[in-house]
Amino acid sequence: MSKSLIKSQFGAAADKYATSRVHAKGASLGRLVELVKPKANWHALDVATGGGHTAAAFAPHVAAVIASDLTPEMLQVAAKVAKEKGLTNVTTAEADAEALPFADASFDLVTCRIAPHHFGDIPRFVSEVRRVLKPGGTFALVDNISPDEESTPGYDVAELSAAADYYNAFEKLRDPSHGRALGLSEWTSALEAAGFSVEHKERLPKDMDFQPWAERLGADAPTIDRLRKLLTEAPAAVTAFLRPREEEGELWFTLDEAIVISRKPAA
Repeated sequence: MSKSLIKSQFGAAADKYATSRVHAKGASLGRLVELVKPKANWHALDVATGGGHTAAAFAPHVAAVIASDLTPEMLQVAAKVAKEKGLTNVTTAEADAEALPFADASFDLVTCRIAPHHFGDIPRFVSEVRRVLKPGGTFALVDNISPDEESTPGYDVAELSAAADYYNAFEKLRDPSHGRALGLSEWTSALEAAGFSVEHKERLPKDMDFQPWAERLGADAPTIDRLRKLLTEAPAAVTAFLRPREEEGELWFTLDEAIVISRKPAA
C-alpha cells in the first residue's frame, strides 16, 4: 500500500473524519474503553489516530496519550478535537504504523481503531506494537473485518474466500487506499504468531447509510453508481455479510467490526 496515497487521501478528507459519526461516536469506542479498563498511571499510544477520537476517549482514564498518524492533517484534527474536549494529556506524533518511532517497552497500552485495513504489512505492524508495549501491556484493536467462517457461517471455504475478495474490492473502489480487511480468525492467527495472548474478541455490527459512506472520500457519481450495483447485486455470501436493505427510501448496509484485546507476555 502506497504511503503517499494514504497521506494524500486522508489529508484531503481529514476534516470529515473529525465529524464522522462512525469514527467519533461508534459503538466500538465506548466498548473498547469498557473492555480495556485503563489505569490512571498508564501511558498509551493510539496508532493511526485519524480524527483522534480513540485517543480522546482514553485520555480521561490514563496519565498520557500519544495520538500518532502518518498524515499531518489528521494530527491537526486530532489536536483540535483534544483541545475542544479540554484534554491536556494528549500529544501528537507523526508515525508510520509499520515503523513506530518509539523506544522499546514505552507504553502500557496501544490502541488502533478502524485503520489496519489500510496497512500494507500487518505482521510488521503487529510486531511493532509488541515491541513498543511494556511487558504485560495491552493491545486493543478495532477494525472492519472480511467475511469468514466466524462472521458468516453456512458457506464453504471457497465461497467465503471469494466473498472476502469481493468485499475488499468493494471497499477499494470507494477508497483506493484500502489494503485488505482481515477476517476475525486471521486477526487471531496474526496476533498469536507475534507472541500475543488473545484475551477477548467480539464482533460489533455497524449500520452504514450508503450515500454518505460512499461520498466521504470524494467518490464521483459513476463510482457511487458502481458501488451501489456491487452492493445490491452481490453474491449470496457477500449479501449475508453486508445485509443491504432499504430504510425510508435510502440504501443501508452493515459492516462488522472486530474488537480484539490481546496482551504481551509479562516476561
